Amino acid sequence: MHDKSAMVRVEGDHLATAAGDPVRLRGVGLGGWMNMENFITGYPATEELQRKALRRVLGEEVYHAFFDRFLDVFFADEDARFLAEIGMNCVRVPFHYRHFEDDDRPMELKEEGFRLLDKAVETCARNGLYTVLDLHAAPGFHNQRWHSDNPTHRSFFWQHRHFQDRVVHLWEALADRYRDNPWVAGYNPLNEPADSDGATIGPFYQRLHNAIRAVDPDHVIYLDGNRHATEFDLFREPWPNTVYTVHDYALAGFADSGDYPGISRGQYVDRAYLESRFLQRSEYMRRTGTPIWVGEFGPMYSGVPDRDDARYRVLADQLDIYDEHGAGWSLWTYKDIGLQGIAHVAADSAYLRRIAPVLDKKTRLGVDVWGGLDTGVRHILDPIERTFAKEFPDFDPLPFGQQQWIHVLVRHILLAEPMVDDFARCFEGIDEDQARALADCFRFDRCAQRSCLVDVLKEHL
Repeated sequence: MHDKSAMVRVEGDHLATAAGDPVRLRGVGLGGWMNMENFITGYPATEELQRKALRRVLGEEVYHAFFDRFLDVFFADEDARFLAEIGMNCVRVPFHYRHFEDDDRPMELKEEGFRLLDKAVETCARNGLYTVLDLHAAPGFHNQRWHSDNPTHRSFFWQHRHFQDRVVHLWEALADRYRDNPWVAGYNPLNEPADSDGATIGPFYQRLHNAIRAVDPDHVIYLDGNRHATEFDLFREPWPNTVYTVHDYALAGFADSGDYPGISRGQYVDRAYLESRFLQRSEYMRRTGTPIWVGEFGPMYSGVPDRDDARYRVLADQLDIYDEHGAGWSLWTYKDIGLQGIAHVAADSAYLRRIAPVLDKKTRLGVDVWGGLDTGVRHILDPIERTFAKEFPDFDPLPFGQQQWIHVLVRHILLAEPMVDDFARCFEGIDEDQARALADCFRFDRCAQRSCLVDVLKEHL
């Protein structure tokens, strides 16, 4: 029987245990595990396309040998113990709906998905860490980006009730499974939603909130704002035991950012600018007296010492600001192949050596919208951007405007999709033992830690 005194709940402008002890959740997101992303593990385009290509090249047995081992070793007790020793108390666990449901059998939930999630929750609990459960990829794509496994630039979730019904059904099952587990700090039903016209998200959130509450009246619900957890005007009076979650990526932390303090994307960015953006994004929480939790944030690192030192200053300033406002946070991300993670696959690992040609090509063509640079494809982008500026000057598509819309279409779709086959060919001819050995490159004892990043984090834990 679980000790309910550890259960987290909303108490005014902060979180507290059922025993009344204040809790400020500070930890990491577990990106790349139950929801994969291209920049985290190195493939181009989307998880679904990667899996299809690998299955075709490897065959069923070798395909499953790799992914079964990958899911087993990517996050284990050694990882959770490391995070706890740093001083963290929470892991946000992103997951993909396809672990729980097949598209050709909607509403039929698969036990193996729940077992994987159980593993994360139990691993964290053994090491004194709370978990926040995060649906990162929903059927029909609830945003227009790769991290919802969207192969297009359109979000169909908001137009089709069928997709919404499936998400409600899944969350009813999740709430039933974890309703008595005090180490689950709550449910984050949709990561970074982007309802373009804003007409559906409010009613859907109300429906989903009610459905979860009918099953589990006790756990905290964490609702991301629209436009990738940055806009909260859809909310009126706050709902009981609910946290409104902001994401706070800093202009000065992107791959193409300049000096800090300095100019990034045409804007002078210093600590005052970072705070003004945070205050703007968290205005609803401060006005309503509800807890502030930054569900995602974090700079990208280049391996160039001077540039990375500037990124650490960005991170330190953000953490100072969160401390001043009593905000909890979840750094993105825990483990990857070197762009953002606290831990990362070793540079001389067999996995990185095998995919090196694709990583070079991805860099050259800038196919990763997150963390990639467009310098190698400006000869493609410049005439398109000029044409749009001339012919469609008022075209401003959500969520991030004309230029980002073009970049998703050209870099993430047009150039990235053909490269998926290049990635899969890197694994041709391997057997099951070799597949497991490649997955083992993600084991904690095979990874390196970004020590400077750990030092910055420790100062705020």
